Amino acid sequence: MSRRTTRSNMRQYVTATLLAFTVLWLLWLVWGIARKEEIARHAVKDTKQELAALEARQATLQANMNELSTERGQEATLRQTYGVARPGEEVIIVVPPEKEVEEVKLPWYKKFLGFFGFW
Repeated sequence: MSRRTTRSNMRQYVTATLLAFTVLWLLWLVWGIARKEEIARHAVKDTKQELAALEARQATLQANMNELSTERGQEATLRQTYGVARPGEEVIIVVPPEKEVEEVKLPWYKKFLGFFGFW
């Protein structure tokens, strides 16, 4: 009876070992699938952001095309880009107002020391 018990125990150990390896292998496969799913989720997120940026760019380009389709828009673009003017127009230069510099009044002793080069 001890041989049967030994063989039975041996079969149980082998079966348990095979089951353990099978479980580890399945866990490894599930881990790989989860990793691929995460990569795909990030790819979808990045693609959506790129699509939003491209749609914003398309809206800007469409607005530029609409502006250039009018004569006034073409003229404004030429003036802004190349700095041209119509014949007879003059240049207007806007000068910012000058800031008044206030003279700092020195006390008498600083003037006196400044005369001798100490201040």
